[in-house]
Amino acid sequence: MVQFAPKLLSVEEFIVHYGDNERYELIDSELIEMEPTGPHEQVSAFIGRKLNVEIDRQEVSYFIPPRCLIKLLGTNTAFRPDVIVLDQTQLINEPLWQQSPIITLGNSIKLIAEVVSTNWQNDYARKVEDYALLGIPEYWIVDYLGIGGREYIGKPKQPTITICKLVEDEYRKQLFQNNQQLISSVFPNLRLTAQQIFAAGQPTI
Repeated sequence: MVQFAPKLLSVEEFIVHYGDNERYELIDSELIEMEPTGPHEQVSAFIGRKLNVEIDRQEVSYFIPPRCLIKLLGTNTAFRPDVIVLDQTQLINEPLWQQSPIITLGNSIKLIAEVVSTNWQNDYARKVEDYALLGIPEYWIVDYLGIGGREYIGKPKQPTITICKLVEDEYRKQLFQNNQQLISSVFPNLRLTAQQIFAAGQPTI
């Protein structure tokens, strides 16, 4: 079987052809299919719903857009987070926002949650580095299936939520499993356990 090298795209080409297609993001010019499943979308929606409650409770000018791209300036990379919390007061500084839901500045972002799927290496490695460089205060890696590498979630592998909090220019990570209550610096009054999130991706009887 002949294998062809993937077509490389500029970030501008990606936005034109795939900007509205929620199945793809761009990493180093390479088109990445995100392959979301139904349970993946259930978990993402549950997290968004719980964080919206906290936004209302705290009466802050944050919101969660239904779709959004993060364009990393100076690179051919555009991430499409599963859940992103934006600071509405900062959007005036975003050069592309008035035309498209595209974020380029870390100051606009309060929190990102990525729900892990088959391409889990990007969530645990590449995005940790890039989100830290962008200055995003808090990054959740929601591994509801426990499929990440043992170096990330421990042994034996089990469903795990990793909350990365930015300290200076690096993330400090804290793992949450089972009925442990999540600890968020962006939403300090959040009352939510890891298991509640995992259960959102399980079939109901």
